[in-house]
Amino acid sequence: MNRYLVMMMRRPQCDPAVVPQHREFLQSLRDDGSLEMTGGFSDKSGGAYLLRAESMDAAREIVHRDPAHTSGGWDVTVYEWNTY
Repeated sequence: MNRYLVMMMRRPQCDPAVVPQHREFLQSLRDDGSLEMTGGFSDKSGGAYLLRAESMDAAREIVHRDPAHTSGGWDVTVYEWNTY
């Protein structure tokens, strides 16, 4: 399994009503062992999470199901992260 850093930055059209759905999605990833950690930025501009997946394609497939992504309210970038 590889690690992927998912960076999410709020857009002006971000709907706060999507945040609970996003958190539920993250909890489902935590429950299945795919999510290592998550957190928001203190300035409320966005957040990040550390995801475990087999490949970049698999990571993107997971991230593209996130309500934060599907709502269009966040800019989402996925990086393969080599940790030591």
